[in-house]
Amino acid sequence: MGKEEVAGYIIKKDNLGHVVIAEEVVAKIAGMAALEVSGVSAMAGNATTDVLAKLGGKGLARGVEVEIIDGVVDVNLVLILSYDCSIPKVCKQVQEKVKASVENMTGLEVADVNIKVTGVGQ
Repeated sequence: MGKEEVAGYIIKKDNLGHVVIAEEVVAKIAGMAALEVSGVSAMAGNATTDVLAKLGGKGLARGVEVEIIDGVVDVNLVLILSYDCSIPKVCKQVQEKVKASVENMTGLEVADVNIKVTGVGQ
């Protein structure tokens, strides 16, 4: 694998080779985990992710931004929550679920799970 082909964060490198996890994969894990929490209606995108998704942009997780620095992950989520839920309670559950899912599936440490609620739905 050429150097230009390795896009993401290397989590394992030994005599057998290396394992690279792309930020887009971590973003998808975070987005899927957030949607599993009761009270989350949808992920909300921004104008850029919405346009790129319509153009067939690969690997974009709508409403999720991930940054990995030295094996530490920061996750930013943009959510639409159910109308009848407790926003603080649901957000806390999302933070816990996303942190656990990303850490369990990738072995990376999650430092922050930041949530922006942009709407309420059904």
